[in-house]
Amino acid sequence: MSLAKIKGQEYPLQEVFGSHFIYKMPLYQRPDAWGKEQAEELLNDLLDSVGYENNSPIKEANPYFLGSIVLIKEDDIAKPISQVVDGQQRLVTLTILLSVIRDLCNEDIAADLAGFIVQKGSPLLGIQDQYRLTLREEDEKFFREHIQTHGIIEKLANSDPKICKTDSQKNIKYNAELFFNKLKSKSKLENEQLARFIPSQCYMVVVSTPDSDSAYRIFAILNDRGLDLSHADILKSEIIGKIPQDRKKDYAKLWNEAEDQLERDAFKDLFSHIRMIKHPEKLRKDVLKEFREVVVKPSADSKEVIDEIVKYARVYDVIRNEAYESSSGAEEINAKLGWLNKIDNKDWLPPAILYASLNKNPIELSIFLTDLERLAAGLMICRADVNKRIKRYGDILKAIKNDQNLHDETSPLQLTSEERKEIVERLDGDLYLESQFRLYVLLRLDDALSDGGAEHNYRIITIEHVLPQTPAIDQWKEFQDPSIHKKYVHRLGNLVLLTRKMNPKASNYEFDKKKKVYFKGKDGIVSFHLTKQASDEPSWTPDVIEGRQKALLDKLKEIWML
Repeated sequence: MSLAKIKGQEYPLQEVFGSHFIYKMPLYQRPDAWGKEQAEELLNDLLDSVGYENNSPIKEANPYFLGSIVLIKEDDIAKPISQVVDGQQRLVTLTILLSVIRDLCNEDIAADLAGFIVQKGSPLLGIQDQYRLTLREEDEKFFREHIQTHGIIEKLANSDPKICKTDSQKNIKYNAELFFNKLKSKSKLENEQLARFIPSQCYMVVVSTPDSDSAYRIFAILNDRGLDLSHADILKSEIIGKIPQDRKKDYAKLWNEAEDQLERDAFKDLFSHIRMIKHPEKLRKDVLKEFREVVVKPSADSKEVIDEIVKYARVYDVIRNEAYESSSGAEEINAKLGWLNKIDNKDWLPPAILYASLNKNPIELSIFLTDLERLAAGLMICRADVNKRIKRYGDILKAIKNDQNLHDETSPLQLTSEERKEIVERLDGDLYLESQFRLYVLLRLDDALSDGGAEHNYRIITIEHVLPQTPAIDQWKEFQDPSIHKKYVHRLGNLVLLTRKMNPKASNYEFDKKKKVYFKGKDGIVSFHLTKQASDEPSWTPDVIEGRQKALLDKLKEIWML
């Protein structure tokens, strides 16, 4: 297999907008986003660089660097079509600026500038004119009619903004208006100098490769902010590009609605979850390549691929927003989803998405989610690493696909006896020191103590010791022996939840005073059942902690069937 060829070269703008390049915006490109501030900064920099004051020849002016663009393009001058991976904003804004200058200069210069905007065809050879830059379908006609067409800029600058149907079109209009009004105040000579300066003294680095993966990697390297184009953007272009023209709009709309519903980051994550559903193994390459291999290639119809993505997107949206709807059992199911969403990793999501997509009845779904939360919490408490989690959830996905009994004790969905033993040992140890999962355990416990009626929508929730970590010498006399203090201080039985941080200086208060000052909120109400139980104790002794430890541990065993 031959390696992808990468070509990078500095060009003056007269070649960037010359016969070697015809720029197209892929479907995944988001709209033009440069606002007035960025456009004005560019124009001011260019005006400063021209050097009107000394009236020196343009060739003596210092070159101006406009940055880089990244293209997917064949290394063949006879094939100028270039997919723009990065650089859309520069190309759009420069085309607007060249169009404005064209409309303000005399006919000879305007004719030259027009060649940077439209590549003239040949009636003799039957070759049509070609626009150097073609935007996305939503904005293509607007850009062609109001910017690239000769002599129309002034009308656009003075037009009602209501002619703009998208945010991108608004930016195009406002930037054209800004350029036109600023350059209209210049003399014809000054605009002619600018017209000569931009093509000859402004430079860009053009990086191109015929391989799309290489282009996206280059973009990531060249931009400190990372890859703005996600694998979801790239796949959108590739998949929709294979759909017949008469259905493209319909399926692009379905795709966009799914992305809007989930929002960009979650939609990007969805592709990793679908990849795992289709191929329940650890990711060996990158998500983009494996999605192509296990989801796109096996399907003979791109429409089916999008239908499946949309289906899973809807299920994922219900899961992440805890928005399951049913005539019965919805509240219980959403509560279970709420606990799953608090797990410190998202590896459980592919089995949840797959199972929920099978349209199980509410009882079956509730039982599955109960077992899944039990497993997810157990793996979190045992600190299972990512490899172990992926292997386990992959086995569950296979079991779901094979219609195995998920509730049999040998099912990968169920905790093994060794796992249950390890979970109990960790819960019975110094829980406070387990920073990764201690809050989850205490909130889960508090909810169970309230029979599922606890409200945990507080801005701040802290875990506090009843017996202080560093008790004063003259207080907490029953715990003065260091070995006794060490035995109990970080245990489950000594911990409570508060809706504020405890004052460190006052943490040594004796039990009665601490109850009055800290356990109750400003309204005099104790916010958590776990804390109220502690507050109801008349005193705080080793025996109280022992009894509380056993009772709370038994409750956790009941919750997770340990």
